[in-house]
Parts: sequence; C-alpha cells; structure tokens
Amino acid sequence: MRDFLEAITNSASADEISAIEIPESYRAAYVRREDAAMFEGVESHDKDPRKSLHIGDVATPELAPDEVYVAVMASSINFNTVWTSIFEPLPTFGFLDRLGRESAWGKRHDLDYHVIGSDASGVVVEVGSAVRNWKVGDHIVAHCNHVDDQDPAGHNDSMQASNQRIWGFETNFGGLADLTVVKANQLMPKPAHLSWEEAAVNALCASTSYRMLVSDNAASMKQGDVVLIWGATGGLGGYATQLVLNGGGTPIGVVSSPEKADLLREMGCEAVIDRKAENYRFWSDEHTQDESEWRRFGKKIRELVGEDPDIIFEHPGRQTMGASVFAAKRGGTIVTCAATSGYMIEYDNRHLWMKLKEIKSSHFANYAEATAMNRLIDRGQIHPVMSAVFPLEQSGEAALQVHKNLHEGKLGILCLAPEEGMGITDPEKRERIGEDNISRFRNHQRKIEASA
Repeated sequence: MRDFLEAITNSASADEISAIEIPESYRAAYVRREDAAMFEGVESHDKDPRKSLHIGDVATPELAPDEVYVAVMASSINFNTVWTSIFEPLPTFGFLDRLGRESAWGKRHDLDYHVIGSDASGVVVEVGSAVRNWKVGDHIVAHCNHVDDQDPAGHNDSMQASNQRIWGFETNFGGLADLTVVKANQLMPKPAHLSWEEAAVNALCASTSYRMLVSDNAASMKQGDVVLIWGATGGLGGYATQLVLNGGGTPIGVVSSPEKADLLREMGCEAVIDRKAENYRFWSDEHTQDESEWRRFGKKIRELVGEDPDIIFEHPGRQTMGASVFAAKRGGTIVTCAATSGYMIEYDNRHLWMKLKEIKSSHFANYAEATAMNRLIDRGQIHPVMSAVFPLEQSGEAALQVHKNLHEGKLGILCLAPEEGMGITDPEKRERIGEDNISRFRNHQRKIEASA
C-alpha cells in the first residue's frame, strides 16, 4: 500500500497506478467473532470500543465483476461503528452470515473478523470486468448503500430492496482500512476543494439527512418550512441545519451546551434551544412521560419562531419521540432515521391521529439522493461538519468519543493519508467557497480546546 500512497501523492497516471500489484493483505480496523460476548453484563454506556476494535492486517478479498478496489485515504466514525464495536444491539456477524448464504460472492464476507467503516474517500486502483463509469485513478467518495439490481422491489427506490445493506456494517471490507472493496454503484466524485478527510466524513450522514428532509421519499421540505432539528450540531443535525437554511426554511436547532449553541448561530441558525439550560425532563420516571414538559417545550418553540414546526428531524428515539409528536404542528411530519437513546418508542397517539400528523421512517439514501447531496457539497452549498481527526490506529478512541457524545459533528480518520490537508486538487475553488465555511466545525473545536 505504500506504493499506492506514493503514486497518489505524486499524481501518478492511471497506467502507473494500474502497474502496482494489489497486495495480498492490508491494514484495517476490525472486530472479531470470538469477542462478541466480551461485554456481556456491562451497561451500554460503559462498553469501551477501544477494547474490541483491533488494527492489523487482513486478507484482501477477490474482486467481483461489479466492484472496485479503492486505496482509502480517509474514513470516518459513525454510530454504526460504535454499534459494531460494542456488539449492540446484536453482533454484526449475523449480518455477515446471512450475506454469506446469498451467493458465491457474498460468501467472501462471512469471516471470523469484520472490517468496519461506512465512509471513505480515496482513489480507484482496480476495476472489475463489469464496471463502466469508473476507471483507475479516479478520486472518489463512497456512499454506504450496498445493493444489486436483481430485486424488483428496489427499482423505484433501491432502499426498498430486500437485499439492501449498509456497507461496512452489514457487509465486510468496510472503509476503516487502507484498502476497501465497494460496488461501482457506491462511487461518487470526490469534491476537489476538500481534503481527503473532509471529503470522507460526509456521505453517510449528509445523504441520510438529505433523504429525510429534501427527498420525496420522506419529508419533502419546501421553502418556508419550520424544521425542528434534534442534535443540530451533530453528525446528522449539522447537515440538516445547513439543508434547511440552504432550502429556504427556518431551522430550530436543539443542542446540549452553550458552545454548541454558539456554533449553531455561527452557521446562521437564529432559533436555538439549549435543552440542558432549559432542563427539560420529558420522562418523570423510567415508565412515565411528563406532558407538562412537552407543553413547555412547545411554548419555547413558539416563542422563538411564532408557530409549531412543519417538520421534526427526529433521531434520538425513546427520549424525545413523545415530545416530537406533541410539538409538530397539525398536519406536520415527524421523520425518523434512528434511535440513539433507545428504540422502544412511546408517544401519545391522540396527538398524532387527532391532529393529522404523520411519522415517516427514513433509512440512509438511494444512489440518486446520495449523488444529489454530494453535488451540493461539491458546489460549496453544504460543508463538512468535521470537528476532529484521528489516525487509523486510534479508531477505538474515536469510536469512544462518539459513543460518549464528546464531540460535535463528525470525526475523520486518516487511513493511507499520512497527515491532514492532503488531496485538495482545486485550491482556487476552495478559496472561493471560503476556509471559514469549510472548516467551521474544526475551528470551533480548536477554540474550545484552546480555552480549556
């Protein structure tokens, strides 16, 4: 892989890259099947990804006709990285077992180790015999929708396909590695004004937010919509806030600290709720929600923007869904993609049916949606939300940071790239878009660290 790094750094030609032999093994972050029970009896919050994530060499899989090898320059940490590393809500080896029964090519994934990671930026270094639109030397980012075209249910929307999976979570050979295997229909052009790590953090979270808010498959946000965004400076919420502002809506950002509130205002979000400062207690005990707190929350929203939200961008799940259903306006939409605080949801159904509200589910994005979001990033209308960068060897520490919610935005991981700032091929475009916009989350984190 050092030969690939040298070639990429020196802007080698496609022929020169093609002449480099694909190695028999490569460095990767992975979990082991034998460790799946290591956290039994440990509370979820106390499970430590540093104990389960290993960094070492793994065997290079054979390349299928519709796949490419990518030399991974950078990747990122997502919540599914955490879930895999703490084997919660269940070990991901069950996903690999099922994929292994699907086809001969699927059998490659059914191993006693799982290379994880669902984001990547890098360079195509070999293409399968059926690949048409991509070639060796292309600078790419990879989205995580792993699907083929043999299921008719997926032809209107590939996320509906019965064999749809999330690459690096429900498949092996993910992006937290020096090399990865992805289907050609996961590839998108890397925005030329971004570094490898800035480009790597976007695809999963940004595309998820795009489908939730913009796509006809979910909320279909329009100009003027008031959108309440939980975790508005997080990996999902940071993109959602930008999409609402970019699309002519009014965001109401919910965050958990004064520092995050300041960051929201820097982004242009004027309506901010610091939920810790307001001390909301939506649950009076483990089994009972407090409707008076829902009402206090709704009153705060109306004080800020004068009306109830048209759309609520919901992903915490159990802790907030009751308040979300209550707070949405009559005929409004609660769109949900996750349940980071618990997936057994409770809400008062009277506030849903009697006020004609709807709950819409959303899961990642299809290729068209991911490409549309990547285009907005490439045009400089949406920016990365990367706040910190770790080397691949510290993937466990980075996953712990996400698990403990000790970060804002996304955490980048350097794979083959030896340092930050590499991979920018259009510096003039970067200057036009503005360093302050591109690096807002990173600079904000540095300010916090400097004042600590």
